Amino acid sequence: MYHAQYAKIQANQLFITIFFVKKVTVLGGGTGSYVVLRSLRQIPSLDLAAIVTMMDSGGSTGKLRDQLEVLPPGDLRQCLVALSEAPEIWRKLFSYRFEKGDLKGHNFGNIFLSTLQKITEDYEEVLDEAHYVMQCVGRVYPAILKNADIHVTYNTGRTIDSERLLDELNPDSGVIVNAQAIPKVEAYPQAIERIGKSDVIIAGPGDLYSSVISIALANGVPEAYTHSKGKLIYIMNLMTKASQTKGYGAFQHLKDFETYYHRMPDICIINTKPISSHMQTTYRELGEEPVVNDLVQQGYQGTIIEADLVDTTEYTGSDQHLAASFAHSIVRHDEQKLKTVLDNILNNR
Repeated sequence: MYHAQYAKIQANQLFITIFFVKKVTVLGGGTGSYVVLRSLRQIPSLDLAAIVTMMDSGGSTGKLRDQLEVLPPGDLRQCLVALSEAPEIWRKLFSYRFEKGDLKGHNFGNIFLSTLQKITEDYEEVLDEAHYVMQCVGRVYPAILKNADIHVTYNTGRTIDSERLLDELNPDSGVIVNAQAIPKVEAYPQAIERIGKSDVIIAGPGDLYSSVISIALANGVPEAYTHSKGKLIYIMNLMTKASQTKGYGAFQHLKDFETYYHRMPDICIINTKPISSHMQTTYRELGEEPVVNDLVQQGYQGTIIEADLVDTTEYTGSDQHLAASFAHSIVRHDEQKLKTVLDNILNNR
């Protein structure tokens, strides 16, 4: 049954690729890429792919990476779920997080992908099997196939040597002045090939350094992005991140992005709807605030698309597709609103 259903999905994708080629590739990870992919899959006739960061070292992903010596599965898992056409039970399984016992905090999908890596000969097989099980309507590519960590240095002189420490209990409120991968690592060749063939490349939203820039730290990614002939789109974050973009306006996000990708995006999509004081409360306690649109004042030369993009649904923490961090999932992009904006861009309306 699954084999027949997945074969049908692949046949449909082949038809789309042959007769209406519009390859759209999303760069990032976590909740941001999940929402963007969910938006894009509602637009007909797209050949979808995601290239995800593979430097996550926190939570369930970090424990599995350290204890089993596997690649971090969390961001890959979220994108697989976003593109999945499998029965709902599989999507629920991949998103289920254990709440008790020895597995408390672990995610079933993370365990599944880690187990696949342990019993298969190479990661290509892991990807093939995962896409088959989840019956994906697109392809998810890891940015790298070897474990590496993001190292960042602040203008205070302090250095953080992992994504986990960058995101968790990080007291530094300075500005990041350098980021690099340790050890240096080559990008996954298929990911580079996909960037080169893409008609549209979308970066963000997501944590600027740990989700977006971390992909560019792999050798080959900045060059591929710089020489891309596709349309380059950046979806601006709704809120700043205390440990990565404290005090940043929209333009500084793009400047830091350009530093590592070596090219400014052609289009920046940015929210216009004010974030309610109620929704901002938790963020204020973390030292975070709405991203200010200063693109025109700072001289951004690309196209600016402004729209109401905020999901006003009250988030209770029950949606396990989203990031594990409750605090950072209260304010997020609305799938339908984002779909409308992206549809207009992709179809030149």
